[in-house]
Amino acid sequence: MGSKILHVEYYLPEKILTNSQLEDMFSDYSGQQIEEKVGIKERHIAGDDETALDLAQKAAEKVFQKFDKNLIDYILLCTQSPDYFIPTSACILQDRLRLRTDIGALDYNLGCSGFIYGLSLAKGLIASGIGRNILLLTSETYSKHIHAKDRANLAIFGDGAAATIITQSKQEQIFKFVLGTNGKGYKNLIVPNGGMRNKFQENAAEKKDHNGCIRTDNKLLMDGPEIFNFTISIIPKVVDRVLEVNNLELKKIDYLIFHQANYFMLEHLRKKMKIPREKFYNNLEKTGNTVSATIPIALRDCMDKEIIREGDIVLLVGFGVGYSWGGTIIEI
Repeated sequence: MGSKILHVEYYLPEKILTNSQLEDMFSDYSGQQIEEKVGIKERHIAGDDETALDLAQKAAEKVFQKFDKNLIDYILLCTQSPDYFIPTSACILQDRLRLRTDIGALDYNLGCSGFIYGLSLAKGLIASGIGRNILLLTSETYSKHIHAKDRANLAIFGDGAAATIITQSKQEQIFKFVLGTNGKGYKNLIVPNGGMRNKFQENAAEKKDHNGCIRTDNKLLMDGPEIFNFTISIIPKVVDRVLEVNNLELKKIDYLIFHQANYFMLEHLRKKMKIPREKFYNNLEKTGNTVSATIPIALRDCMDKEIIREGDIVLLVGFGVGYSWGGTIIEI
């Protein structure tokens, strides 16, 4: 027995932040330059009272229009903006979604590689006989981590959630994984305050970086150049390794979907690896970088547009905060 992705759906908050609105907020900022550099025209932003758990619930309700929720054996929820330190959001979701009580439920804290890691966990649960049908939720509200004067991160990140059903199949349609971690880079994408190491500071001092963006240690810090250097050095090797462990060549891959970080980074990777444009997904225009939800959102969009079809072989790669990265190949 193997495993496969059966259904994918996603939910985006109703509130939208456009490039023209960013221009109004920052007089020296160009919406046209934002679009040309990062490939984003607008991004969805969670409401003040709207959380990652809420988004995950709405994504799950959409996927349950196609799948009987009573068959779910396990909930996996990836988020870095949980409702509470305690309890686990996945447990609350079990109750909100009115799922069976004889199922497993857990959260895991991971960012832009989170969907790949979730697939690996779901495949393991199915292979070990713990469950036949896994609900994988990737939900993020990074906007709540961003300082109101941090124009760079406001331009990049959007909020959203995806719900994916991974189920047992007669043939393996989720192939072998390549996963990696290098914690030495943890300070390059971090919210320094608010956990047990450094408590939240009511009057945290504002800091200005070399780009003129303002933040505090209570809010998200991203060292863009360092993240870019990490990605460019690691990801081509990850793709090569994923192909190697699965005994495939790039020409046998029908399509590639990477974590949708930003247009400039993705184009740099595509050109460096000599990936044909027609095989490579790059579209953040309406969503921005939704962190762990970018890959399943891209999968759903590609299926809706018939860019990928049943039987296609698709290579997936996620990378980012941690540092962490992962890749695999799936058959649609």
